[in-house]
Amino acid sequence: MGRHTYHIETVQSWLLLTRLHILIHLVAVVSICYYRISHLLHQPPTAPWILITLAELLLSVIWFLNQSFRWHPVSRTVMTDKLPREDNFPGLDIFVCTLDPEKEPTVQVMDTVVSAVAMDYPSDKLAVYLSDDGGTPVTLYAMKEAGVFAKEWVPFCRKYGVKSRCPRAFFSPMGEDEDLLRHEGFKAHRDLIKAKYEKMQKNIDKFGSDPNNLRLVNDRAPRIEIINEEAGLPLLVYVSRERRPSLPHKFKGGALNTLLRVSGFLSNAPYFLVVDCDMYCNDPTSAKQAMCFFLDPQTSKDTAFVQFPQMFHNLSKKDIYDSQTRTAFKTMWQGMDGLRGPGLSGSGNYLSRSALLFGSPNQKNDYLQEAQKYFGNSTGFIESLKIIRGQKTTKKSSSREETLKEALAVCSCSYENNTKWGSEVGFSYVILLESTVTGYILHTRGWRSVYLYPKTPCFLGCAPTDIKEGMIQLVKWLSELLLLGFSKHSPFTYGFSSMSIIHSFTYCLITMSSLYAFFFILYGIVPQLCLLKGIPVFPKVTDPWFAVFAFVYVSTQVQHLVEVLSGEGSIEMWWDEQRIWILKSVTSIFAVLEATKKRLGLNKMKFNLSNKAIDEEKMKKYEEGRFDFQGAAVFMAPMVLLLIINIVGFFGGIWRVLNEKDFQEMFGQLFLVTYVMALSYPILQAIVTMKSKSG
Repeated sequence: MGRHTYHIETVQSWLLLTRLHILIHLVAVVSICYYRISHLLHQPPTAPWILITLAELLLSVIWFLNQSFRWHPVSRTVMTDKLPREDNFPGLDIFVCTLDPEKEPTVQVMDTVVSAVAMDYPSDKLAVYLSDDGGTPVTLYAMKEAGVFAKEWVPFCRKYGVKSRCPRAFFSPMGEDEDLLRHEGFKAHRDLIKAKYEKMQKNIDKFGSDPNNLRLVNDRAPRIEIINEEAGLPLLVYVSRERRPSLPHKFKGGALNTLLRVSGFLSNAPYFLVVDCDMYCNDPTSAKQAMCFFLDPQTSKDTAFVQFPQMFHNLSKKDIYDSQTRTAFKTMWQGMDGLRGPGLSGSGNYLSRSALLFGSPNQKNDYLQEAQKYFGNSTGFIESLKIIRGQKTTKKSSSREETLKEALAVCSCSYENNTKWGSEVGFSYVILLESTVTGYILHTRGWRSVYLYPKTPCFLGCAPTDIKEGMIQLVKWLSELLLLGFSKHSPFTYGFSSMSIIHSFTYCLITMSSLYAFFFILYGIVPQLCLLKGIPVFPKVTDPWFAVFAFVYVSTQVQHLVEVLSGEGSIEMWWDEQRIWILKSVTSIFAVLEATKKRLGLNKMKFNLSNKAIDEEKMKKYEEGRFDFQGAAVFMAPMVLLLIINIVGFFGGIWRVLNEKDFQEMFGQLFLVTYVMALSYPILQAIVTMKSKSG
């Protein structure tokens, strides 16, 4: 256990046992590789054996990289009560990005904005910025409505110590707090605030009912409006950067870099929070929790960001699509935290402005001597950088009108030309997943990060509740990560030269996850076809080598089960995770194809925005634990093909074994096909239902 000034770091209690298991399992994996290769060298090589050997070698490499997440996992707890007085807190900016009001419902976005404004942090040190990258009239209108409502909501939250500061969550049945009812006059005050919230909702919905107010404006001048700067309330700012159809805009990374520059003029806080527009601030103390790392004398110098898990308010008990991504947020990120920190997710992260703008933790101040080369020709912005660095500034006080004029200039499409924005400064443009690649590059520069998984979720969002949206998101992520793996910044080359080897392994696995597709496709076809032909590809039951294969299978399942149960999961969750893992792995073949086309220049770079609007019918199926493949026929095609092969292999294999009496030789393949059939039954059921409806 490591005790710091404001937080405690705890190493996993069964770490030695975990490492022992990894080493024993490694011996078994190497043995299987030896068995496969030696067979090919001493026997005439056949196509099935070559394919199975390639599949198992690939899986062995992926498994080896995967163990880096389990080598030194840690967990952390914070001591916010020991922080300095709020008067001594640093400034904090909050960045919220939105694009399309039809996919990101405007009222839902405003709930996030209002929850951010109501954060439990000194108002004079807090600023909230909304980037409207669609330039839609409804978003600006809604921001003004939210600004008016916030003037009532923030004092109400502070007066009664409201814990759930997203109004939608607070006024829902789940948001009721019996302790608040004891306050005199609370109920009447609550009803008054609720009426004003409903009025805000109605006004926004009415304004948004006109299609013209929802239309994206992709050819527009920049616009900045200060929605609220009253004393006692945080600064609230609307930003819509310049967009021209013929000029690149770098998607969300470009929007975030614009906010970095604009906020430099208006608030210039040393730290900022990035939160998705659908992911509201559920625990208002998250900023103070993050400050337990940024202000801790032992960790403050080189901490680039504090990452919170992405959690969701609309998950069902079964969570058949594994939308909670337990493996990422309870295994992978905690494992990385024990090395030099987790990766940067797209939301729920507090970042140091210095880390994004000033290179390494030991960057000298002469870095600013060539400031225009790095940051552009805005003298006002460069002066704001000097303030962050604690240097003397020649900047004179100017009126709000002059400041906004300067801020508008850094919102132009051409501002980043001939600068280092997106390469060495700000969020990286190497791939479309600006957060993942930025976190990785920060680690290569010597920064560390921190992962905090508190009992109360600090941020809650809306998870996909049908397979189509989930697969679109998955293919987008995995294809971009694969591109990173083959770029000049690849963790296999660039990472090894600037990071610890085990930490590099974690990023290697992240970039190569889509390659699981090749293993599952080969393992889902070759043994099954060989079963029909009577060609064994596994050792017979009485062969000592069979025990090695059996051990690897059982060892893998036990490791997965222990991780699920220790993370407060269930056996049902363990089984469901295997099913969706295979489904996602097979579907990731589309990510490989997408990345290949982009690499060859056959596909233009485009950003597929996830649909956060809730479909009631799909939500009902999800809550009932029924798979919904409507609209996902293309994504399901490989899985359907594999299922057909396995069904034929299952029945044909049983018939053949009963006739040929070669059960011992074919047991491994029979077990494999039976396992696949058992896992796939709910998927098969959903496919049949989908076909019957379409018929």
